[in-house]
Amino acid sequence: MDETDGPETGHGKRETVTAMIDLRSIDAFIDDHFNAHLERMRAFVRQPSISGEGVGMTEMADLVAQTIREIGGTSEIVPTSGWPVVYGELHEGRPQTLLLYGMYDVQPVAGEAWTVPPFGGEVIDFEDLGPCVVSRGATNQKGPLAGLLSALQSIRTVAGRLPVNVKFVVEGEEELGSRHLPEFIDRQRDRLSADGTYFAAFSQDRTGKPILWLGVKGIVFFEMTCRGGGWGGPATRGIHGSQGAWIASPVWRMLHAMATMAGPDERIRIDGIYDRVHAPSPEDEAVLAALAETFDPSVTLRSNDVRRFKYDLRGVELLRRYLFEPILNIDGIAGGHFGPGTKTLLPHEITAKMHVRLVPDMEPEDVREKIVAHLARIGCADFDVRFEEGYPWAKMSPSAPISQAMIRTFRSFGREPEVWPNIAGSAPFYLFSRVLQQPFTMGGLGHGGRAHSPNEYATVDGLRRFEKSVARFLYEFASSEPSSTVSSPQRADQSAGAGAP
Repeated sequence: MDETDGPETGHGKRETVTAMIDLRSIDAFIDDHFNAHLERMRAFVRQPSISGEGVGMTEMADLVAQTIREIGGTSEIVPTSGWPVVYGELHEGRPQTLLLYGMYDVQPVAGEAWTVPPFGGEVIDFEDLGPCVVSRGATNQKGPLAGLLSALQSIRTVAGRLPVNVKFVVEGEEELGSRHLPEFIDRQRDRLSADGTYFAAFSQDRTGKPILWLGVKGIVFFEMTCRGGGWGGPATRGIHGSQGAWIASPVWRMLHAMATMAGPDERIRIDGIYDRVHAPSPEDEAVLAALAETFDPSVTLRSNDVRRFKYDLRGVELLRRYLFEPILNIDGIAGGHFGPGTKTLLPHEITAKMHVRLVPDMEPEDVREKIVAHLARIGCADFDVRFEEGYPWAKMSPSAPISQAMIRTFRSFGREPEVWPNIAGSAPFYLFSRVLQQPFTMGGLGHGGRAHSPNEYATVDGLRRFEKSVARFLYEFASSEPSSTVSSPQRADQSAGAGAP
């Protein structure tokens, strides 16, 4: 089969991609101009944009907006109560419109040991992967964002216009839980109509196998602080450690409280937390069974520098536990003395940052209520508990036309994708599937890794493949039959108020 032709979809005879444009000419243009595209990516990652620290955010938003204008679109920086959203449009007079969701913020780098400067955008031979851009944001998510913009520019230069109209929603708070994206969606809803949402991402693993994730888990962030006070413990300052013989420790109280929230097997012990957990559907079970045939656990272990999984499970059972069960994670604990040398101290406070990953049919507000109720039940109602913005899960069917368009994209490059029911991470896709009622997909060729870690990277060759796959996907989407179906419409309708604006 010619790589620019796609297979039949079962929805009737589909117009071939080659009937619209010879994509090989776009591929050739990307090859000829790839050095400039690589420099665009390096410019993106060289600009710090740490949302949690407020570093470089205005400059990065300006860079994204300017680049959208450079490729022929219109753009504006829309204020929110937090960091702004970059909104843009490329109206091409096409019957279908694709909303391109992205993010321009990255994680902090403080305390991390990098081989190269974390915002240097350097290209080095990394591990056994060949030339890589090693920099914060290389894979999560500025590398794909820059590649997406370069792919759009390539299509417009070669073909004159895109196969679809596009709208850009590029937020600056994804790493903070998309705190103010609901505000933006609510205020801008009238101009966000589209036939689907696409999140461009590198989705090949280290072996080159592309992965299609059909959805995401939801998330609830929270922070607990235990201070001395009426219950005991020093109330205003740390005191001499010897006083622990007769004065209670906020640190021990916090640790005992946290131990009631999860057992030694790390299964959550908060009362009622599993009440709304939805078992995988028959369609999910079929996807799991197929996935178990190709899933190589050693790739996951190697990519995360881990020797074994915490459960002695294999195949479908391991995957089901990973994808369809919630987790309670401790992100960090701070309290007391951490400086050099010794200091015998009884701290007056301790803080733990934690999060829960949500699966169908868990909702953020219900989980928040259960956490507060659990602390009250164990006698810790006086803890200062602060919840950050969180959001629910989102999911698409593998048979949805937008999912099939991505599958055809991978196959057109001679690569059979490994389809996952969802990814164990989180993203605010519920805003598109529940609120805007748009089907969504994520992915693209290309490989990167070490997100949220030192020496985050993306392969240079992968960026080239990624741009070509983005172009292919846009044409595949344009040749698909429109779909008004979003994932799990009954469950979404029943709980659409939770976490929505």
